[in-house]
Amino acid sequence: MEPIRAFELSKEYLESLRDGIEFLDNDFIIQSLDGANVADIAAILDELNMDEAIYVLRLLDSDTSADILIELEEDSLVKVIREMEPIELAALIDKMDSDDAADILILMPSREREEVISHLQEREKSANILDLLRYDEDSAGGLMAKEFIRANQNWNVVQTIEEIRRQAEKVEKIYSIYVVDNRQHLLGRVSLKKIILASADTKIADIYEPEIISIPTHMDGEDVAEIMRKYDLESVPVVNAKNRLVGRITVDDILDLIREQSEEDIQAMTGISADVEESDSVFRISKARLPWLLIGVMGGLMGSQIIEFFEVGLQKYIALASFIPLVAATGGNVGIQSSSLVVQTLASKSVFDDTPWQRFIKALLIALVNGVVLASFVFLIVVFVYGFEYIFGLTIGLALFCVVLLSSFMGTVTPLVLDKFGINPAIASGPFITTANDLLGLAVYFGVAMYLLKL
Repeated sequence: MEPIRAFELSKEYLESLRDGIEFLDNDFIIQSLDGANVADIAAILDELNMDEAIYVLRLLDSDTSADILIELEEDSLVKVIREMEPIELAALIDKMDSDDAADILILMPSREREEVISHLQEREKSANILDLLRYDEDSAGGLMAKEFIRANQNWNVVQTIEEIRRQAEKVEKIYSIYVVDNRQHLLGRVSLKKIILASADTKIADIYEPEIISIPTHMDGEDVAEIMRKYDLESVPVVNAKNRLVGRITVDDILDLIREQSEEDIQAMTGISADVEESDSVFRISKARLPWLLIGVMGGLMGSQIIEFFEVGLQKYIALASFIPLVAATGGNVGIQSSSLVVQTLASKSVFDDTPWQRFIKALLIALVNGVVLASFVFLIVVFVYGFEYIFGLTIGLALFCVVLLSSFMGTVTPLVLDKFGINPAIASGPFITTANDLLGLAVYFGVAMYLLKL
């Protein structure tokens, strides 16, 4: 008998697993996945078709299957939960923290979501999930979990330890014990170390730390991430408008949010108009990429019209055509550099940040320095290396200087304007800035040439 092959995240194992599913070799499937990290199992299931993934999930114990669901990519997750019976999915939801359960249920139509919730065993879990579903998924309320440890300020250490034991059954990770009054108002936090070292009759009111950072339910997720990063927090309590403790956000929730936001920004900066994965269909990926590519093509066509408009001048100074790529490439690079710095600053806002006007002045000074250096360098190369006359070298140099100033202006101002109107400033980078600067750069280039060369 061939020995059971241990799990390994590889194409070879994926093929072995598919064979095991095809031949209903349940022993191989269960034993090979035993002890594997749920994130790795999720990565494997993402590669299987839907019937295969469901088959494996049903073989594994409910705790493991619940953890795997949380780790699945959203596209795969949506397909899986559509195939599962409401009572079957409810059994897995019962094993999850409320925030993870809400993240899954929000992907379902309202009617099906309510049916799943109706099958949940714990009434408290149902209430917690329904509460979380009220909030925007990218707000603090949508990110928080309802499972956390709290202690009343009037309890002594013995009472607190007993309560921690009771509450800890539903809390996977204990970062802090939050201290509340009789009306559940957040007062502060107390560490496990202080509780353990204190005498049995010590009151929590005597040992808790009142200095605590809390966040309101309506705070945007990106702002929550910035607070946790700035103060190096593993968890942060969430309070409602009356300062009552309603949940907590842990660092793993924030890491997921940061990853999603980064992917969205990268796709926006590269001109992809929808959230796509490499594993998506050819049609879906093409549909996401085409809008900005079409805009780029339209920009190129408009650029050709600008060149055609100056066709007479080009016939007189044919060498002008050879420097068009230099002007276009420099303008695009300067614009992307400027916009990327602004987008990065906007993503991590600080009270000490410069005002938009100060940013504009600073960008102008940087552009002046870069423009003078680049224009002087090109002038020297054109005149003393390529052998063109001084007036031609001055034309190329001055045109390049103007393009650097214009591109820097576009790259700085466009993200600031978009941010002001609540539009993701990342879309200002990449194709948008490049296309705009190509057109404006060509117009400036030929405009300077017409003036200096008397075309």
